[in-house]
Amino acid sequence: MYKMAYEFYLGAMKLPVTPSKLELKIKSGNKTVNLINDGEINMLKSPGLTEISFEALLPQVQYPFADTLQPADYFMERIELFVTEKAPVRFQVMRTLPGGRALFSTDMLVTIEDYSITEDAKEGFDVVLSIKLKQYRKYGTKIIETVKENAGSDTVEVAAEEKRETSSAPANKTHTVGPGDSLWSIAKKELGDGSRWNEIYELNKDSISNPNLIYDGQVLKIPERDKS
Repeated sequence: MYKMAYEFYLGAMKLPVTPSKLELKIKSGNKTVNLINDGEINMLKSPGLTEISFEALLPQVQYPFADTLQPADYFMERIELFVTEKAPVRFQVMRTLPGGRALFSTDMLVTIEDYSITEDAKEGFDVVLSIKLKQYRKYGTKIIETVKENAGSDTVEVAAEEKRETSSAPANKTHTVGPGDSLWSIAKKELGDGSRWNEIYELNKDSISNPNLIYDGQVLKIPERDKS
């Protein structure tokens, strides 16, 4: 039996120990109504926001199965910062086979709805993070401008034509550099193949003078995941 490798990220922060269980709850927006003569019907609507929950071990001592030497308070402080900044954060789960072939990934903007830190004697010095996330969808107010035109002695208000994006090219995905990031690790996480680091470098030459020197907070453009 093959064991699949998982990597969990909140923003640029990789969890030190992969959670043993991940639950994604996708709510339907459908509504059932009762018509007078036709009985019940189901009105199909867009799905609701995905809800995500999991528990993760935050070790206080080094284990061979832990990916980082960072203490638990480093992760707790970063999570608290995500909440206090009142901004969505990117949640990613990368799945690969033992040979390194990338499988499907979970990648979405989320908000942290609830989290708790548990200290239990049976866990020794370690703590357990329980967290609930909710998918975030960008929204905004639509504004329609009106332009007054003279038609004889009357003034007529005409809705101005909205400017639309005419380019069919997809917008570049971006990655914000975090502690411990390198072009290789970013390529591994975002593209599934660390050897593609040079593609990220070529795409960001205007902001990277040396591919071995990138800094926390830099926003890098990421090429398409599928090269074909």
